[in-house]
This record gives sequence, structure tokens and C-alpha cells, in this order.
Amino acid sequence: MRSLGRHRDVGAYALGVLDEADAFRFEDHLVECHRCAARLTEFGPAARQLMLYRQATPRLVHPMAGPGTGLLDRLLSEVAARHRAGRRRVLYAVTAAVVGAVAGPGVVIHASQADTAVRVDATDVRTGVWAQVTTEDEAWGTGVELEVRDGAGPRSCRLVAVGRDGTEQTVTSWNVPGHETRPSIMHGGAALRPDQIARYEVRTTDGKRLVTLPTG
Repeated sequence: MRSLGRHRDVGAYALGVLDEADAFRFEDHLVECHRCAARLTEFGPAARQLMLYRQATPRLVHPMAGPGTGLLDRLLSEVAARHRAGRRRVLYAVTAAVVGAVAGPGVVIHASQADTAVRVDATDVRTGVWAQVTTEDEAWGTGVELEVRDGAGPRSCRLVAVGRDGTEQTVTSWNVPGHETRPSIMHGGAALRPDQIARYEVRTTDGKRLVTLPTG
């Protein structure tokens, strides 16, 4: 596709509606196009809001449906219930140094669980990349929040969910600016259910594995 067409793909890529082949081609374009990298960052907040809306809306609800008269009361009740649950939350943490084919040597992994959310983080001492994945079991699959710290940019990266059967799904992707020290936060999702996912891998778009996060 011509360069102009690639520029036009940035919105579709941010929203995750490109098919896998077009997504790979756009990621190749993204490595060299600072204009698209900047626009992709601008699309981030809108993409996150749409993802949250999709997660909170049943599939049978029309996207233009209006709120009912009791919506505010229900929302306030749900917020109060979540706050009460947060006060009762019990956390557990397991820390292990993992040496093996799945996590790879030099990776330190932590895991915790809060209510239905499961959080795993890992640091790969070889690449210096730290990542944390927080997942939720959703009706449509797995909702994922990724927080990653990578100071070796600029480069384009993606988070891949690897199924227990070996299948792979790209959860989200982003562009790492040069010498970035602050963590970046992205949201995405996978059609695989949480118990079907063996691990998450942060990779560059050319396939280099930066850090692996086993799910257990």
C-alpha cells in the first residue's frame, strides 16, 4: 500500500480493527514514520475509552441506546459496592526467580490477585524491560491492562497473548520513544479466556522477545 494509505491506517490500528496482515504492515511503517507514531499516541485516550465502553456494554445493547431512568441509581450502587469490596480485598504475592524455557533466565516474576483481577509483573535483566499485566475475565474473553517500562527506545512493540495450544493473539501495541524512563499504560483484550492463556510476551515488531510473563 502507498505511504498515504498507511498514514490513514493509524486510526484503525489504534482501535484494533485492522486484520493481522495489515497490522503487521502498519507496524513496519510505524518504525520509520514519526508522524504516525505521534498520531498513534494521540489516539490512545480515545481507544481506551472505547475499550472500556465495549467491556461495560452487553453485546445485545445497541451502541446508540439511551440511558434508562434508573441508570444513575444503578451506577451509584455499583460504585458503592466496588468500594466495599475494595476494603475487603485480600492480596497475595508470590515472588520467584524463574529459570527455564517459558520465562527465560534472568526474569523475576511477581503475581497477585485482587477480587477477579489477576496481576503479574516481571523484569528481564537482559533487556532491562519491566512489564505488568492486569487481567479480568470478561464475557467476550480477557480484558488486559499493560504497564511497561522500557528505556531502550525508540522502537515499536506489542503485547502478545500465547495460548496453551500455541495460538497467539496481539493484545495491544505501542511506540517507545527514545530514552523513556516513565512507564507507559495501554489497554487491550484477547478473545482467549484467562485459563486458556499460558503467558504474555512483550515483543518488538520484528519479533525480539523483551520480557515474558507466565500466567501460572
